[in-house]
Amino acid sequence: MVDNVRYRLIGANGSPYSLKMRALMRYRRLAFDWVMRTAEVRAELADLRPQLIPVLHYPDGSYHFDSTKLIFDLEDRHPAARSVIPDDPGQAFLALLIEDMADEWLTKAMFHYRWHYEASQDFASRWIANDSFSHLQGTARAEMAATMKARQIGRMHLVGCTPENKPVIEASYERVLDALNAALDSRRYLFGGRPSLAEFGLFGQLKVLADDPTPMAVMRGRAGNLVDWLRFLDDASGVTGDWQAPDAATGDGVTGLLALCGAAYLPFLAANSRALDNGDEAAELEIFGRPYRQPPFGYQAKCLAVLRAEFAKLGAAARARIDPLLEDAACLRYLV
Repeated sequence: MVDNVRYRLIGANGSPYSLKMRALMRYRRLAFDWVMRTAEVRAELADLRPQLIPVLHYPDGSYHFDSTKLIFDLEDRHPAARSVIPDDPGQAFLALLIEDMADEWLTKAMFHYRWHYEASQDFASRWIANDSFSHLQGTARAEMAATMKARQIGRMHLVGCTPENKPVIEASYERVLDALNAALDSRRYLFGGRPSLAEFGLFGQLKVLADDPTPMAVMRGRAGNLVDWLRFLDDASGVTGDWQAPDAATGDGVTGLLALCGAAYLPFLAANSRALDNGDEAAELEIFGRPYRQPPFGYQAKCLAVLRAEFAKLGAAARARIDPLLEDAACLRYLV
């Protein structure tokens, strides 16, 4: 247990995982400084591998990354500080599954909308240059924006953001919007009167999607409640509430998001793992009745392994409560 400490959260305003961690630390009332990754800070982090953001600089001087690992490490370090892990093990697993889906599947929508549509390309590349390369002036900063734009567009196929996958990715985004927007008519959070790690995983991706021009227009036209919810969750340090009872009815938001996990995310993880095992150059499957194809990715194989391992730890009582939900959502077959 660590108390009375102050962290440095190093990130960027256009980074969904940075915004996820910033909102989470605000909610948990953990003392931290928000540090933009400018040229000076890049030099400080130059020797770290991999080069990812956010980076959490601990009070002991060490640097740590991977937002999900950070969440659980902070839980261990500050067990009394407004946990984001539901008390019930079954609900905790569902929250982890939804958070993982947001990190690894909804992020495809974030990347697709940002770098597929010209208006968002120009907006995002300028934003990144202004935030992270403010030491450059005039033409030099504009050239950096153009460089960032070209680099990110060139990476789109690596994460599955291709024209062929566009219908699946955009349909996934719309399903998240619909599930959350409908749920917010009756309840603000997925597992009771306080946000879980699931909300913060969703928040990071959706906050960026709510700022980039093209997906912002989609969200405002389709999910007005969600637009307001994102503003609220950005700083929920004043929120107090309890987790729902283990046997309480599951809300529509959870069931809608689990349905997306069963229809898209978990089948993708399984296909990705098969492709890696077989040495295939691509993971291929059908999602929403449409073909989906992308190069396999080792980290996402680890995601499936972690989900299965955490599911295997659940006791009989938790399994009895959540197995029917997972079965109805077509998730269970991928977890056992």
